[in-house]
Amino acid sequence: MVTDGRRVLPFGAGGLLIELDDLDAVLGLHAALAASAPDGVEELIPAARTVLVRFDPHRVAAATLRAWIAAADAVAPRTDGDAPEVTIPTVYDGIDLAEAERWAGMSPRALVDRHVRTPWRVAFTGFAPGFAYLVGEGWGLDIPRLDAPRTRVPAGAVALAAGFTGTYPRATPGGWRLIGTTTEPLFDPDAAVPALLTAGTRVRFRPERARVELAVSPPAAVTGAPALRIEASGPLATIQDLGRPGAGAMGIAVSGAADRRAAALANRLVGSAHTAAVVEILLGPFRATALADRWIAVTGGLGAFRIDGRDADPHRALFWPAGSALEIGPLVTGLRAYLAVRGGIDVPRAAGSRATDTLAGLGPAPLAAGDELPAGAEVAGEVPPIDAVPWTAPAPGDVTLEVVPGPRADWFAADAGRTLYAGPWHVSAAADRIGVRLEGPGLTRIRAGELASEGMIPGALQVPPDGRPVVLGVDGPVTGGYPVIAVATADSLGRLAQARPGTRVRIRPVG
Repeated sequence: MVTDGRRVLPFGAGGLLIELDDLDAVLGLHAALAASAPDGVEELIPAARTVLVRFDPHRVAAATLRAWIAAADAVAPRTDGDAPEVTIPTVYDGIDLAEAERWAGMSPRALVDRHVRTPWRVAFTGFAPGFAYLVGEGWGLDIPRLDAPRTRVPAGAVALAAGFTGTYPRATPGGWRLIGTTTEPLFDPDAAVPALLTAGTRVRFRPERARVELAVSPPAAVTGAPALRIEASGPLATIQDLGRPGAGAMGIAVSGAADRRAAALANRLVGSAHTAAVVEILLGPFRATALADRWIAVTGGLGAFRIDGRDADPHRALFWPAGSALEIGPLVTGLRAYLAVRGGIDVPRAAGSRATDTLAGLGPAPLAAGDELPAGAEVAGEVPPIDAVPWTAPAPGDVTLEVVPGPRADWFAADAGRTLYAGPWHVSAAADRIGVRLEGPGLTRIRAGELASEGMIPGALQVPPDGRPVVLGVDGPVTGGYPVIAVATADSLGRLAQARPGTRVRIRPVG
């Protein structure tokens, strides 16, 4: 739909994507919308040629927002002549440089020389905290992304995609072409200004010969009397709460519990506030010792569950006496279990949340044997006087993923929708909190070239050129450059979070 010259596309049930002509128009409209946002607008995420408006449909209607967007007078974009300049020392040792002749049309040496001589500025931030999209005056190269993103790009990588260059603040998945490495610290969540590169910053790359390892900040200390000690954490156990909604414009993902329904139930069973932090346990086995008397509950995926060697029931409040051991798993159904302790887990907040963001490295480190965790005081009332609650545990078999339209269906062939809903699709081994890659027949694209990076939300079904969707998870990137054909509902995303590799996924449209 075109609203006063601005094309406005639906992006799931709570998103609108505004298409604009260029980056200056994006920055001007983003400033105007940020100054007049009505109640119910949760965040505004600028990108190369779009502004993503995320909103709560229970508080404000999409039609109301379309009228607000049409009436907004874009302000003049800021000038950056007086903006600070940052120099980034770079070793040009990227593994993709050898193929520069093929995708850039010039020798590796000529490409590096052009990269060094170009004056860059930060256009916007996204993907991950500390990751900035830099545009260069006179750069003029449209570099294609990889057909399939790498599962791991090393921290400090300097890369190219479309008309941008960027630096990866930590090891993450990524589809950009890697040309070098920097040791410059790019993001520090405890600093007054966490990101080295912010919108408008001028940047120069300085070639270096030697490489120095990045310094790693020590984890934040835990305060308060410990309530439990971790004895075994399994493949991955993290602290999770409701995450960091509303910080996407800074490149910070929502994060939080992958299966929010199971985490909320665990908190409710022990009388904790819905904001309290819980332990999210991947597969197990998980073991811990109580250092103080506590009420607990375990929900989500199911496996052997014992307290002090005796079988215990999940999905109900249980008393866990000091000195006794708790054992969970290995899980036999589902992928993730949730352990709630009355009052929550009291670890330091990072960017307003106790959640561990596995993509950005925000929040506490994954739990390990020997870690001692204090309980908090986030209670909503007494422990409810009930023995159990109705609950359907994640069961083996198909998972139904309910989806609503995404903004880029026109990038695909007419039969792509039928293929998407017919499948069959299966969860691949490339599945984590960042995203779940689906294996299946592939969706045919009819638009060639690159999509300029634009805002993303959890549940977005991004489709790389190989045609196999990746469903973004709660730790997924805030921006991305692959077209989104559909968006999974929040409940469906929680169900997918419990699906193991090999699980069959049925995709069903609901709107």
